[in-house]
Amino acid sequence: MEQNQQPIGARLAEVRTQIDAAADNAGLSGDDVSLIAVSKTHPAEKIEQAIAAGQRHFGENRVQEAQQKWPALKEAHPDMVLHLIGGLQSNKVKDAVALFDVIHSVDRPKLARAIARHAEASGRSPRCFIQVNTGEEPQKGGVLPADVEALVTLCRDDLAMPLEGLMCIPPADEAAALHFAFLRTLAQRNGLKGLSMGMSGDYELAVEMGATHVRVGTAIFGPRGTLT
Repeated sequence: MEQNQQPIGARLAEVRTQIDAAADNAGLSGDDVSLIAVSKTHPAEKIEQAIAAGQRHFGENRVQEAQQKWPALKEAHPDMVLHLIGGLQSNKVKDAVALFDVIHSVDRPKLARAIARHAEASGRSPRCFIQVNTGEEPQKGGVLPADVEALVTLCRDDLAMPLEGLMCIPPADEAAALHFAFLRTLAQRNGLKGLSMGMSGDYELAVEMGATHVRVGTAIFGPRGTLT
C-alpha cells in the first residue's frame, strides 16, 4: 500500500519510529522531540483521525484557516497544543494570541511588541520561536542572522516573552544540513535550547542535528487538501 493510502494513524506511527531511530543515531532521545502534525488545508475529520491515534501537537500556517477548524477541536480536546508555523501579519496578532499555544514565526521587533501587548491584555502568553532567514532569501520571512541577537534580547529580556528557541526553513536548493547546523549554532550562542527545524522531506536529518520540534505535514496527512 502506498504511504498516502495508509491510515493516518499508521503514517503517524511510521514517522514516530523514524524520529526515534534518528534520535538514537545521534545519541539523543526521541522523547525530546515534539512532532508537530501540520494540518494546514486538511479538514477537521482528518485531524480527528490523528488525535485518535494519539497525536497532540498540530501546526497551522494561517490564522484565518485555523479559526475555522480549531476552536471546536480544542473545546472537544482541551489537551491539544496548536502551533502557528506560518508568517504572522500584525493585524492577526490578537487572534493568534487567543488561539495558538506556540508561535514559531516571530521575525521582527514590531511583531514581537504586538504579541507581547496582546498577551498582556489577554492574560494568555503563547510560547515563541524566532524565525531566522538562514539563507537570507528576500522572498522569505525571518530575521536576518546578523539581527538575531538583538531580537532575542528584545523578546526575552525587554518584553519578557516566553522565548523557547529559533526556527528556520532552509532554501530549497541548498543542503538543509548546513542551515540546521547554523541555526543550532545561533541558538547556542544566544542561550536558547529550542530548535524548530525539519519538515516531511528532511525531519530525520533535523532530528539527528538536534531539532526539538519537527513540522511534518505530507508524510502524515498526504498531499495538501483544498480547504480555504
